[in-house]
Amino acid sequence: MIKKGDFIRVDLTSKIKKTGEIFETTYENVAKEAGIYDEKKIYVPMPVVVYGGHFLEFIDESLIDMGEGDSKHIEVLPKDGYGERNPKLINLIPLNEFKKANINPIAGMIITYDHKKGKILSVSGGRVKVDFNNIFAGKTLEYDLNVVEIIKDDKEKIKSMIELHYPQYPKFDLEKTEVKINGKTVSIELDKTANVNNNQTQLAITQSKFRTSQDIWKNMDVEKIEFIESFKKPSEKKASEDNKEVLEDNKETSNDDKKTSSSQKSTE
Repeated sequence: MIKKGDFIRVDLTSKIKKTGEIFETTYENVAKEAGIYDEKKIYVPMPVVVYGGHFLEFIDESLIDMGEGDSKHIEVLPKDGYGERNPKLINLIPLNEFKKANINPIAGMIITYDHKKGKILSVSGGRVKVDFNNIFAGKTLEYDLNVVEIIKDDKEKIKSMIELHYPQYPKFDLEKTEVKINGKTVSIELDKTANVNNNQTQLAITQSKFRTSQDIWKNMDVEKIEFIESFKKPSEKKASEDNKEVLEDNKETSNDDKKTSSSQKSTE
């Protein structure tokens, strides 16, 4: 049975009760039917820590005492979810503020302003109306949960957090990630391709390592976490294959950059 601090894998589908709109799911077929399918995403049970801050606390509470294979349907009222809508969080911002940032504001656009995420409601009279309420504020949400696995092995617990937080997953092979536990020290050597993908910034990778470390510190008897990078001299044939793979990755990234640049020019 699930208890606080357990590492688990759970399938879920989340929707807005009033409209029936599905906004999150771990099932590929459900995502396609709902029109939210993302080809860059892998649809598998989600690894989380119960009461680890990955879910709303009400969902964590609902998971307690469930077992592997158990399913549950829950409703989350605004008071247990994202709160009621607050009219004070709808602000008028001078259009010039957006021009300074080279942003062309359009109704429906999601922006970050003064470290807050908001949705543009309208643009008129030199002012932009932005709603900084959480998009789920004031809404009752429904969740269908299915517990797939309660993770027992410590190394698998650590790998599950890498799966959750590391930006390149599932592009790198998690099975090739080595985890060693020596007392209260954990050493992690990621699959080598994890650091080859140029589509992620070094900052994003560092942040993901920190989030992984935080979840391990908080929920396991661990004091130190080391991320190790090692490079072994390959055979001549292997080196040629690796160089070809890196060149192809760089070419793909370059093409993506050109598309982005073209899109930005078109928008301007």
